[in-house]
Amino acid sequence: MKFLFFIFFTLSSLKVFAQHENHITKKDGTALPKSPRIVVMENVGSNHVHIDYSSPSVRSRNIWNGLVAYGQVWATGAHKATWIEFSEDVKINSQLVPKGKYGFFTIPDKKKWTIIISKDWDMHLADDYNIENDLIRLKVNPQKNKTIAETLIYKVKSLNDKKGQVIMSWEYLTISLDFENCMSSN
Repeated sequence: MKFLFFIFFTLSSLKVFAQHENHITKKDGTALPKSPRIVVMENVGSNHVHIDYSSPSVRSRNIWNGLVAYGQVWATGAHKATWIEFSEDVKINSQLVPKGKYGFFTIPDKKKWTIIISKDWDMHLADDYNIENDLIRLKVNPQKNKTIAETLIYKVKSLNDKKGQVIMSWEYLTISLDFENCMSSN
């Protein structure tokens, strides 16, 4: 009798474990979302720079002036708007950006891109984007890459203790944004 009870208990347990696995595993076998949320952090001197974004993949799609329209504000990532945070004041294009969290938007175009640092950072894509909340707007030239960046990638590059770059690469293009830490008055 104990043996039958043991067999029954074991088989019942296996069924529960199998149901649990089906609950946490997608039916199609994929483990990650198609545009996972990514966090990039780097120190430039004593300034901690933090970027939070969703990283879409090319997946054989036409990206520029296809999936991402030319001449329209783009969240420069997927899903929620990309945001950047500086732990110290910085200068971008000779303009002061106080320490804090900001939306990182772009307006892609074939020859020139507009980079936008916005006071609004918490939104879905660029749905609630408002030009009145722009802190910085500057034009940059996209650079062509020889190799493909299948997934959208951000990097923060420390050039020295005072200067750094935010670099975004996707498909065969890269854009970069230079910034400079402001001197502390302490």
